[in-house]
Amino acid sequence: MAFGDGPADDELRAAWHRLCESLRAAGDLAFKEANPADPILRADAFRFLTQNLGQAFDLALETKDPAYPQLHPFCTPTRKLGGDVADFTYRQAWIDGAHEYRITGRRGTARWLNITVQGPRPEQIPGTDWPSLHEPFGDIPESNVFGHQIHTDAAGNFELTVGGARQDSNWLPTTPGSRKLFIREAFDDWYETPTTMSIERVGMTEPRPVPTADQVTTAMDWAGEFLTGVMRDWPEHPWRYSGGVCDPAHLNAFPPHKAADTASDEKRGRTAAHMVWRLEPDQALIVEMDNHDGFWIFGMGGVFGNSMDFLYRPVSYTPARTTVDADGVVRLVLCHDDPGVHNWLDTQGFSDGNLTYRNLLNKSGARLRTRVLPRQDLLAALPADTVMVTPAERQRQMHDRYRSVKLRYGL
Repeated sequence: MAFGDGPADDELRAAWHRLCESLRAAGDLAFKEANPADPILRADAFRFLTQNLGQAFDLALETKDPAYPQLHPFCTPTRKLGGDVADFTYRQAWIDGAHEYRITGRRGTARWLNITVQGPRPEQIPGTDWPSLHEPFGDIPESNVFGHQIHTDAAGNFELTVGGARQDSNWLPTTPGSRKLFIREAFDDWYETPTTMSIERVGMTEPRPVPTADQVTTAMDWAGEFLTGVMRDWPEHPWRYSGGVCDPAHLNAFPPHKAADTASDEKRGRTAAHMVWRLEPDQALIVEMDNHDGFWIFGMGGVFGNSMDFLYRPVSYTPARTTVDADGVVRLVLCHDDPGVHNWLDTQGFSDGNLTYRNLLNKSGARLRTRVLPRQDLLAALPADTVMVTPAERQRQMHDRYRSVKLRYGL
């Protein structure tokens, strides 16, 4: 049998050629103006693209049928998306409002969990003429439940119903426009355990049908749009359309007033602020925040907003893993080499990147202060009681991070 002998041959080959052209266009965006010409950053852009190529068809085809839902992990230590933050895990499942679903699982010890039903994805951000973020994002939260609101048995086991008839507890309503579940879990102390979950459609009696040629064709087009969207929208989309993000016109500073605390953000369970940073080899940057109650996370990202190497490197801090100075101030240090400061954020050799602040339990009034200074003046600029670490202690931190992250992902 050769090409042309099958009735779907033309359709499938044309779709594959479109996908290849989309990949070509997506690859060209590695050289966009927002990405510095340093070879390590150009390479990271292609790594970002290939990591998402690896999950494109999980999203576009293998888990796409809402009658046969599966939880898909967006991000892992070897797969990143724009805006992902170390110390979070991200999962999604395609659903719809016509079915009822059952999630069974066991609650772990992670400090924070949020399960959200997402509704339709508008072409424009509601109330604006701004385009929505690329698929599968940009959809609107409809309902959510936090981990502390889920009733479990003594061992932490639970069952959560999504859709169907109203229930008194452990229930998430859906609408005719509901299209996915978005599940985020956040970890504070080392060795906290993840929540295990599985989803199924209530009333499933037959195996999932084998994908048709039309479905595979549609999936190839979706995957191509996803990959070009990933490379097109990051990092410029949040610069232009999010009030919680500063852009390169305001380097090395957080926005003076965090705006990422809308009603949708409340359902997502967080407020957020983002800083675009740039450091010369002989510079350092100090971030200061008055210590406050709640659960906050600082996480380093690359140029495209993709989280840095959180498996091996100190690129994120949470309350349980951060030292606070005697004056009640949290001070984090960004620089290219290890200064021996406990709260060091490793740039992993990048000249440019992002730093994200997330607050998950309350809308704090945190004001994030920054200052850039010569690297040689760093230690003199810090309080005398700044907690330092030895090389052996830094290695222990690395091993704790490595083992804890593997625990979160079952690696």
